Amino acid sequence: MSLDTLAALATILGTGVSILALIESRAWLVLISFSLVCLSLALWWYARRQRMALNSASTVIEGHSIDSLNIANLRRRVNRNFVVQAVRHTVRIDGEDMEIEWKYSGFCRTNGVSSMDFSLDSDAGTPFEQLHCVAFDLINDPEMMHPIRPILIGTEGISKKIAVPFLKTIDANEPFGVLLKCTLPRCVKLGFGYYTSTSSFGRGRVQQCIVHLVFVGSAPNWLRVYESTGRGSSKLVKTLAPTRFEIDLTEYMDVVNNREGQSARIYAFWRDAI
Repeated sequence: MSLDTLAALATILGTGVSILALIESRAWLVLISFSLVCLSLALWWYARRQRMALNSASTVIEGHSIDSLNIANLRRRVNRNFVVQAVRHTVRIDGEDMEIEWKYSGFCRTNGVSSMDFSLDSDAGTPFEQLHCVAFDLINDPEMMHPIRPILIGTEGISKKIAVPFLKTIDANEPFGVLLKCTLPRCVKLGFGYYTSTSSFGRGRVQQCIVHLVFVGSAPNWLRVYESTGRGSSKLVKTLAPTRFEIDLTEYMDVVNNREGQSARIYAFWRDAI
C-alpha cells in the first residue's frame, strides 16, 4: 500500500479508537489513539515530501521526459571537494552510439582527496561493464600512459554514479586535472535525442564550460539548448547553429562562461536519419 493509504488507515483507526476511549473512559485507549494520530501525520508528511521531490525532479523537454536526468536529480550528490575552473565536454554521436570525453581542471579545497565523482546519464541503461570507461590523472600522468579504471558507486541504472581514483592523493590548494572517456552504445535512437551536461559542485561557479557536439552521418534537423535548475523547471536558452558542416560530419559548439556550480544543460535534437 502507498504511504497515503497507510496514513488514511491510521487516521481512521485512530478515530475509531478515540471514540471507543471516550465510551470506555480508558486512559490506555486514549494513548493508543494519540499515537495513531501522530503516526498518520508523520506518514502524510513523509509522503508529501516524497511526492514533492519526485515532481521537482521531473524535467520534460520538447514533450519528452528526460528520465535519466530525472533519476540523476533524485540521487544527486553535491561535490564540495573541488573548485572547478574549466570544463570541456566532447560528444561524438555516430548512429545510435555516443562517445563522450570529459575534461575537468581546477584545484582542491580539502586535504586527502583520492577520487572525483561523475554521473553517466543515458536512457539506454547499458551495464557499466559495457561502457568501456577509462580515465587519466592529467596532473600526475600528463602523457596519459597510466589508464585508470573508474569504479561504479551504488547500483546500475539509467543514471550511474562512478568514481575516478587519482594516481596520488590531492591536498588543499593543489591543482587537479581529470580526463574521462566512455562509450554509450545504442543510447541515441532515430527521432528525438538528447545529451545532458551536468554540474554538481557545491562552491562557486565554473569559469568556462565548453560543450562540443559532433554528429557523424546525417545532420540533425535542429539542436536546441535547454537549462534545468533541478526543481522541475527548464527553459530554452538557444538554438545552436553548426560551426562546421560537411557531407558526413556536423559540429556544434556551446561556450558557457561563469556557469552555475549546480546546473544542467540539455542538448535536445531531432534526426530523421542516422
